[in-house]
Amino acid sequence: MHPSKEIMSAADMERCLDRLACQILEQVPDHESIALVGIQRRGVDLAGRLCRLLSSRTKCGTPCGELDINLYRDDWTTTSSTPNINATRIDFPVEDKTVILVDDVLFTGRTIRCALEAILDFGRPRCVKLLVLVDRGHRELPIQADFTGKTVVTERGQQVNVYLQERDGKDQVVLG
Repeated sequence: MHPSKEIMSAADMERCLDRLACQILEQVPDHESIALVGIQRRGVDLAGRLCRLLSSRTKCGTPCGELDINLYRDDWTTTSSTPNINATRIDFPVEDKTVILVDDVLFTGRTIRCALEAILDFGRPRCVKLLVLVDRGHRELPIQADFTGKTVVTERGQQVNVYLQERDGKDQVVLG
């Protein structure tokens, strides 16, 4: 059992999201092509925050969607419980957009594989980029983030818990 350790405070997260928004604007010069899609659950909250930051900087509305990947999982038929289906809401065309998938933690890459498959059901974006708040390593698939808030060295059995004000009443990332 590992003792819990804070790896990001609320202030750290705020600075990190601000930096990530700046990186998006630097790397995607056509600001009107940017669309964010948050992966349920905490990726949705992070995408909402980033959309507000981007929209305030560009003065053009940045579309923001929600994606549930549960029906695309490669293990849902082998798990002992029924998957908890959340909302998918992408109410803008993805064609000719630079879609930025947003998730809280990148681990094995399997969630992102599912998200890529799911997003293509909505059309063919110009390109898809990945933004994660925390990259903890231990990839099982050849997937890497284009935008990373923090890279953390972990042991495979450790947990990275992201707490967000919208869902948990506080902003914090804890390694345990």
